[in-house]
Amino acid sequence: MKRRVLWAGVLGVFLAASARAAEATPLANAHSHNDYEQKRPLVEALDHGFCSVEADVYLVNGQLWVAHDRKDLKADRTLKSLYLDPLAERVRNRTGIFADPRTRLMLLVDVKGQGAEVYERLKTELAPYAPMLTRFRDSGVVTGAVTVVLSGDRAWDLARADRDRWCALDGRMSDLTNAAPAGVAGSSTPPASLVPLVSESWRALFRWDGDGEMSAVEKARLKGLVNQAHAQGRKIRFWALPDRPEAWKVCQEAGVDLINTDKIPALSAFLRGRPLPPEKPPVADEN
Repeated sequence: MKRRVLWAGVLGVFLAASARAAEATPLANAHSHNDYEQKRPLVEALDHGFCSVEADVYLVNGQLWVAHDRKDLKADRTLKSLYLDPLAERVRNRTGIFADPRTRLMLLVDVKGQGAEVYERLKTELAPYAPMLTRFRDSGVVTGAVTVVLSGDRAWDLARADRDRWCALDGRMSDLTNAAPAGVAGSSTPPASLVPLVSESWRALFRWDGDGEMSAVEKARLKGLVNQAHAQGRKIRFWALPDRPEAWKVCQEAGVDLINTDKIPALSAFLRGRPLPPEKPPVADEN
């Protein structure tokens, strides 16, 4: 009897470990929007296999603090403590999604003001993590396990003039669509080594909100933007995307590179072809 109980315990541990390993299988298209607002920043996304996470940063007293609003800044929530240190540990130990050495993760850093100062501080802050980072040089891009991309208040001129960088820039739709036709000079499109990603508000481009069928015209526009990004060697992402399976499916079918969500377990289940977890009931407003 004791032996059966022991084996049952061992089997339970094995199955649990196998389940965790399956969940950590990389999902290249999954992006955790405002990841720092999750109960377990970064860890929740990595445990579900996400290969892209987003952190908003403020520069205060020489440190990069992570929060959506300045009033929410806390001493234990810095870019280093929430993201850089944990990522370095996982890359070094080859745990979770990084068990596969081919895995690449994007750390999207949304700069909330003081772009030039943040850029200079970030150069210093990223240097110790060089072994895991993608490096951008005139001679080419050396891809690492983690690629840092700056969004928000980007220090465009500083980054463009920097011949040796630990980060790239998040582009806007104008960076994608200002390209001159093939063989025609005068394109103002930045190189993909400077702008490897283009992000835009879904609501600025599409009227479809996830209800009913998306029109053929809007589907064609979406597919055209995806194709244009890929032809330029860039990835594409839409924020303010309806955070529901209908929109995830449309983006998946169109080839959108990063599917934006605040619902980590649900998008993970969707991309793995599993039943979605039940939605949590809304919290009652007591005011």
